[in-house]
Amino acid sequence: MQKSRKVLVTGSCGQLGSEIRRLTEGNADFVFTDCLGSEGILPLDICDADAVAACVKENSVGTIINCAAYTNVEKAEDEPVLCRRINCEGVSVLAAAALDADAALIQISTDFVFDGSKDSPYLETDTPSPLSVYGSSKAEAEDIIVSSGVRGAIIRTAWLYSPYGKNFLKTMLHLGSTLPGINVVNDQVGSPTYAADLADAVLRIVPIAAERKGELYNYSNAGACSWYDFACEIMHQAGLRCEVHPVSSSEYPQKAVRPAYSYLDKSKIAAELELDVPQWQDSLRKCLERLI
Repeated sequence: MQKSRKVLVTGSCGQLGSEIRRLTEGNADFVFTDCLGSEGILPLDICDADAVAACVKENSVGTIINCAAYTNVEKAEDEPVLCRRINCEGVSVLAAAALDADAALIQISTDFVFDGSKDSPYLETDTPSPLSVYGSSKAEAEDIIVSSGVRGAIIRTAWLYSPYGKNFLKTMLHLGSTLPGINVVNDQVGSPTYAADLADAVLRIVPIAAERKGELYNYSNAGACSWYDFACEIMHQAGLRCEVHPVSSSEYPQKAVRPAYSYLDKSKIAAELELDVPQWQDSLRKCLERLI
């Protein structure tokens, strides 16, 4: 990335975008946008091709980090058109703008592109087979980027949490402080991802993004667990006495089908970026220190 060219971050009010803003505070090389905008954040609809092209040109953008996405997995089953518009058409617009400006694009993807039938960690080379509208939209977005020929990278992540917005950690803290017991599924296995850790990994990719072309990477915290395990550890570390009861997914019916196993192998990104990927329990502790 040329020093004179800036980094445009979309979806800057979300969990990952907020952590990138925190880690780059005071860095004038970063331009932050979101669909509505706010103080210090420019309004930008990633589906508006003219607005995106103008924003990229006016700010001399050399790299785009796309943190904008439709992420409500359940609601996506009822709003497939809107989900696809944001997650697919928006990505197509960003890829086209990046190509026109000779810029790189870093796209955030998900473990939901897999069906969870594998019994070993998912590699970047494994073939996507999504089970939900959300997962299908993100898998299509990956294909859009690869077929466009835009320079950059795709980072698949999972189970994101942070002090920002709505997420599983904050829900558990609320329930754990108000209820004596809760039920949590124990037959979906993956790995939580502290958004601050992911933000650090994304920022490490920025300087090399122009040297890649649709390169796939996996990133989540180290160590596999179920949602039940995650909830138990949250209660333990937060000092909450709420009892967590394991239940099967069949006892907690949802519209969107989740992968039963979606643990991501991080060896590729760890080796290329010389990253020491933190254990999920350690990262949970760091996030809780900011929340409690």
